Amino acid sequence: MSAIKDKMGNWRGNSTSANDPDRNPVTNQYKGLVSFIADLRAARARELEEKRVNKELANIRSKFKEGKLTSYDKKKYICKLLYIYILGYELDFGHLEAVNLISATKFSEKQIGYLAVTLFFHEEHELLHLVVNSIRKDLNDHNELFNCLALQAVANVGGRAMGEAVGADVHRLLISPTSKSFVKKKAALTLLRLYRKYPEMIQVDWAERIIALMDDSDMGVALCVTSLVMALAQDEPDLYKNSYTKAANRLFRIVVDNACPVGYIYYNVPCPWLQVKLLRLLQYYPAPEDTHIRNLIRQSVQVILEQAMSKADNVQQNNAQNAVLFEAIKLVIHMDTEDELMVQMSSRLGKFIVGRETNVRYLGLEAMTHLASRGETLDPIKTHQKQIVASLRDRDITVRRQALDLLYSMCDHSNAQSIVSELLKHLQTADYAIREEMVLKIAILAEKYATDAQWYVDISLRLLSMAGDHVSDEVWQRVIQIVTNNEGLQDYACRNILRYIKQDPCHESLVRIGGYILGEFGHIIADTEGSSPIEQFLALQSKLLNCSTDTRMIILSCFIKFVNLFPEIKPQLLSIFHAYADVLDSELQQRACEYLAIANMPDDEVLRTVFDEMPPFPERTSALLTRVHVKHANTTDRRALAVGRDDAMAQRQVGTHKTGINGSVFADASNGAKTGNGSTGDLNGLDFSDETAPLKPVNLATAAHLSPGWEKGFNRLSVANEGVLYEDGQIQIGLRSEYRAQMGAIILYFNNKSSFAVESFTTTLDNPSAETLKPDIQSLPQTELQPQEQTQQQIIFEAKNAFVESPTIRVSYLAGAMQGVTLRLPVLIHKFMEPAMLASEDYFKRWKQIGGAPREAQEIFGLSGSGKAFTAESTRQIAQNFKWGVLDGVDPNPKNIVGAAVLHTSEGGNFGCLMRLEPNLQTMVKPPEISNYIPPD
Repeated sequence: MSAIKDKMGNWRGNSTSANDPDRNPVTNQYKGLVSFIADLRAARARELEEKRVNKELANIRSKFKEGKLTSYDKKKYICKLLYIYILGYELDFGHLEAVNLISATKFSEKQIGYLAVTLFFHEEHELLHLVVNSIRKDLNDHNELFNCLALQAVANVGGRAMGEAVGADVHRLLISPTSKSFVKKKAALTLLRLYRKYPEMIQVDWAERIIALMDDSDMGVALCVTSLVMALAQDEPDLYKNSYTKAANRLFRIVVDNACPVGYIYYNVPCPWLQVKLLRLLQYYPAPEDTHIRNLIRQSVQVILEQAMSKADNVQQNNAQNAVLFEAIKLVIHMDTEDELMVQMSSRLGKFIVGRETNVRYLGLEAMTHLASRGETLDPIKTHQKQIVASLRDRDITVRRQALDLLYSMCDHSNAQSIVSELLKHLQTADYAIREEMVLKIAILAEKYATDAQWYVDISLRLLSMAGDHVSDEVWQRVIQIVTNNEGLQDYACRNILRYIKQDPCHESLVRIGGYILGEFGHIIADTEGSSPIEQFLALQSKLLNCSTDTRMIILSCFIKFVNLFPEIKPQLLSIFHAYADVLDSELQQRACEYLAIANMPDDEVLRTVFDEMPPFPERTSALLTRVHVKHANTTDRRALAVGRDDAMAQRQVGTHKTGINGSVFADASNGAKTGNGSTGDLNGLDFSDETAPLKPVNLATAAHLSPGWEKGFNRLSVANEGVLYEDGQIQIGLRSEYRAQMGAIILYFNNKSSFAVESFTTTLDNPSAETLKPDIQSLPQTELQPQEQTQQQIIFEAKNAFVESPTIRVSYLAGAMQGVTLRLPVLIHKFMEPAMLASEDYFKRWKQIGGAPREAQEIFGLSGSGKAFTAESTRQIAQNFKWGVLDGVDPNPKNIVGAAVLHTSEGGNFGCLMRLEPNLQTMVKPPEISNYIPPD
């Protein structure tokens, strides 16, 4: 709507005369509209305003019925209807007139028409299909202003049908080399709007072209396209993984090279909006292994940290610097977890959490929370524990909530008791808005890091006693589950829960725990002073009248178990069943009658069988952890730092600490066990599995998309160290390589042969042998090549073990349209071989040791070339070019070629390789000659 607002703000955009009614409507000609607005503002009562509106509506309706309106009248009346609609009045006419204005040829008419459509219509409106053709026509028009008006209409009211109809046209405007920058910006944001509502609108084959626009020379276009890529990369990370290199490269140019126009420098900070988006995009992917890309990111982050050291007096500059700084800190946390870096980040964040500004304190706590969840050690963060606890008393509730999250994330076995103690102290005065969350996290921490059974029971019961109604059912259910599964807890838990039940008042959740635990394990403490069967009975009986129906049913179930455990108090128990056999509640009545019938049976066998002790609960994921995960998973930003904080914390503890109490599993959220159906319903968690199979992304860099003509250069360079890999009318790709043992280095030379510049020059490496052949990109080519200009890229390969498939590379660039070639790199296993010389005896001895398949293979193959026959010497030369050491006098047939070599790998060690070639020289022809290509220095 920005362009419309700009035009509506002055109404003079294309005026040629101050008296032209089509060019200067509001100030001089729309006097009727001005007068109407003045009348409405002067109305002293709602009735007078409605009377004036109804009068005007009647007048407009009559004018539309008469027809033969001038352009000026149409626009004036539509503007009046717009103003009436904005005031909140319903309109049942004028929509068709607005649609007709869109089809006009004048900009002023289209402007009013599109403004009316975007306000009057919604994506399910019955008349929306009438404007689709007009919108498509304006999208394909050569007038950029018409393009913008149509794009804004699609973004504001475009539904599924409109998106399917015009989506390709919007994409065409985005990628067209003739589109102006402001059109590309609006097209990118329109696609983003459509994608957020209907993700299937974006086609898979658009990915490469959209990513290329991140290199656009206009910062506004790059900013809008980056926003679009961020949304797409979250859902299709593999499809948009090439954006990672683009983001790192663009960030480096902005921050280090200062490649930013003056108009995008905001208070001495170069384009902070784009910096933040690029830094956030880098967090959607794991840290890169390529040395060059890591260095680009490290240098950019280092400059950002250095610039943030100097605090500016200007508030706007500080805000911009802090926005970029905090996002850079999150990226550093995401990429590295070294102790030295942890200390540096923790020290800097410690200054922020005690700052004066609320926003800075909140961002500091948030960043430190991510640091706690990702770091290998929590020692640097623990030094700020006192300040973090003090943040629980901050005047802003968002800061208090973030401090709670940080304390939860930084907790481990060494500080668990102190943090839980502080949280319990603060619980009494905590806000109601965060009290339930605080209870939930205290319960999880007490369970996760309990090393003493009594401490866990004390904390859990104290928490239930203090928190009252803020305790969710999962908390007391989890206590029952843990006590049931741990025999060492049962005696202590029974004695303590009985003590709480005897107190008045006693919260209902404690009564529920007492009803279940005493019914199961009350006999353990029956001989203890103050815990006799009659005392247990009286304690629970005193709570019956003030409890809910569910709690009463739990107590009745406890009493029928008392009949089995304590026959001496059976008369008192039967009296309770008799009393509840006549209550109005059907559930209670049925339960009491059934229990009474079972208790009065002459034989106790049924009683003992039905009400025997419950078995232990199966090991399962705690519902408490599930609730915390769901709280932090409901976000549209799916960075690695945004979700999975509790999973990361649990993984940090796996293998480093034993389970808390008697071997029970307390921190099992990451074990993948599914929720079972226990009697307490503790594990009714959510299933995060995705039943729909995602669309497989198209990777144009794979061998399945090799470009025609790739074989010629590949075959030539299979036996040579330098030459032309590929060449066409626009680009020439040369290659120079050097191999030493298991390491190999190749340098690719890209030469722009055309007479015009190419943009967004991008290379994408695909390595199907990633486990056995490790690439490391040492440099990237320039993103823009002028005519006859050359750039280069260096890649280091390490042979970790024997491999079969060689890597491929995708070279794409913008030369008007998107151009690209996919080539196979001549990085073959024989490149890592070294010729070896063996005596005849050693050769045959080692050949016999091979022992057949799979270490031995035989292949019959043919050769084709220029038609000239091979000679014995040329065949020998080819074997040597494949790095075989040719052994003379080993094979009885002198025409056969016998070779030996050593294959060097870093992990598999060195492999001895033997070869015996029986050439049929009469049927072999000569291969094409190898050109002497020498890349420039």
